[in-house]
Amino acid sequence: MRLRHAVVAEFVGSAFLLATVVGSGIMGERLAGGNVAIALLANTIATGAGLVALIATFISISGAHFNPLVTLAEVWLGKLRWKHAAAYIAAQAFGAVAGVIAAHGMFDLPLIEASRHIRTGPSQWWSEVVASFGLLTVILNVAKRRIEFIPVAVGGYIAAAYWFTASTSFANPTVTIARSFTDTFAGIRPVDAPGFIVSELMGGALAVLLFRWMERSHDSSRGVPEALNKEGASDDAARLRDEPAEQIDGAALRSAQRR
Repeated sequence: MRLRHAVVAEFVGSAFLLATVVGSGIMGERLAGGNVAIALLANTIATGAGLVALIATFISISGAHFNPLVTLAEVWLGKLRWKHAAAYIAAQAFGAVAGVIAAHGMFDLPLIEASRHIRTGPSQWWSEVVASFGLLTVILNVAKRRIEFIPVAVGGYIAAAYWFTASTSFANPTVTIARSFTDTFAGIRPVDAPGFIVSELMGGALAVLLFRWMERSHDSSRGVPEALNKEGASDDAARLRDEPAEQIDGAALRSAQRR
């Protein structure tokens, strides 16, 4: 697949992801009548379902990253070149902002507005470390073993993380930047965004380190029985080579008689 196709897929996927996150937040808040739990539930269901659909749509074109953490992990693991990664991340960033603009247009809001939603402090930052670590751990391990489950695994994890993290699991630097341009339910103050981004990068890096360690351990443990099998086969071959022909024939005859 050509790079330009992958870049367009990352742009479109990121745009629809942010339109889903922001749009469902606006709709949920308007319909919830002040009940924040109902608004968050609506936001969660829409985002999780949207991720499943978008990843299934674009995974064969670009890998459906929609997230610089995933793209940088691919570079770290030697699966993507830096120049391709730069194009991916630019497409994700512009696509995410385009998605916010699209959502605002659908709900008759100013197309761009700085958020006033306060999201800062150690608990919020730690939540983003945990959320990002978990997301990358899921993606890397499922992609390695059962890639067909990636859409459901990612959508399901994000839906869960909306509820078990204090930050509602941004876990995506371009999502964080784009959400600073919406003064709605899904927003984050621009001044709070850097703390989230640093935390997300930390969580993603820890996940890649864990994945690399687990893969090395898995490869090492798998190599032990293989080496033993090869050693055993060599010993058998040497024994047969050293035994007299009549002894081998006698053993074969006794085996045939038993059958």
